[in-house]
Amino acid sequence: MLVIMPDLIRMPNRAGLFVEQSKGYKAFLPRSLPPPDDLDIDDEIQYLLSRADSALARLDGVTYVLPNPDLFVAMFIKKEALLSSQIEGTRVSLKGVLEFEANFKPTDDINNINDVMNYIRAMNYGLEQVESKQISIELLNKIHGILIEGTRGHLLDPGKIRYEQNWIGSDDSIFAAKYIPPPPESVLQLMQDLEKFIQNKDKIPPLIRIALIHAQFETIHPYLDGNGRIGRLLITFYLCSTNNLARPLLYLSYYLKKNREKYYELLNNIRLGGDWESWIHFFLKGVIEVSNNAIQTAKKIIELKMTTIEKLADNNIGSVSAVKLVDYLFDHPMVIASQVAIDMNITVQTAITLLRKFEKTGIIIETTGKLRYKQYVFPSYLKIIYEGTQI
Repeated sequence: MLVIMPDLIRMPNRAGLFVEQSKGYKAFLPRSLPPPDDLDIDDEIQYLLSRADSALARLDGVTYVLPNPDLFVAMFIKKEALLSSQIEGTRVSLKGVLEFEANFKPTDDINNINDVMNYIRAMNYGLEQVESKQISIELLNKIHGILIEGTRGHLLDPGKIRYEQNWIGSDDSIFAAKYIPPPPESVLQLMQDLEKFIQNKDKIPPLIRIALIHAQFETIHPYLDGNGRIGRLLITFYLCSTNNLARPLLYLSYYLKKNREKYYELLNNIRLGGDWESWIHFFLKGVIEVSNNAIQTAKKIIELKMTTIEKLADNNIGSVSAVKLVDYLFDHPMVIASQVAIDMNITVQTAITLLRKFEKTGIIIETTGKLRYKQYVFPSYLKIIYEGTQI
């Protein structure tokens, strides 16, 4: 059995070393965090850290001017869930997810949609828990169980730290793998050490700390499936638990998907050469870019909400139900009359009348061309939220 030795700190690689296993392959045994004493937080990283902190603060401020922040947060979570799943190769679109939620016949594979829906459930559960609990192995296991339940990975021990060797980059042979994580007998101790680092209160800035945490989690790869998604969820959970984010509006998976090859390369460079600094640099640039994009998206949504209300006034549509339907459309941009009636507690006929009025103003469009069972979409909103989600 391979035992984690206390003198790992003296390893020549600042991040750990590759250890040959009895079957002939080399698995990576990482050094536990905190990072090495010679971690170089140079002027460039300090500058990026300052900009990232400012961008996050501005993003947080946007939530206080959004007309109904909970509706928009829900859509951001859907988008993050989709993008994170796409990074892992899941071929699903935001259109397919929204069709599924609206009880339309989805254009995408239902199994792929279930992956995204589980991610949303896992995100919401985790956000609720970190309001009162520390991030722990127990909590991550529970979130992992929610993420994997009922999916194609449901036989791969959901909610449990792995007891088998896994690898990345080859379905057929471990000897063709791009990366082989720590052997199973080392994983629990490594995760316990990571848990201590997550919960520790020291002077490491939160954004640098979560960059280190995410990279270390992906290096340990503690589960047989879902490690990438859990690792990205962990970013949001940590920033919300430390009050760096009041609401989960930072969808970093957008940046990681766009720079997927660089993302994997930099994580691997930590393992191969202990290059923490390049990873931190990349991570902070992502926080800045995604925060600024989210701020612009929020501004577009605020402007669209205002113009939509103005259209109602211009067309003398002034009922309370009409105003409520506007909010409803920002949460459900694909709708049918029967579901609108149930959710808004109005009659089906009232829902049909409202939807027809909205269609005449151009707020929504009907997509089936049928006389009955009409389906409507809110195209101006879909255009905003579809950005970056194309497969």
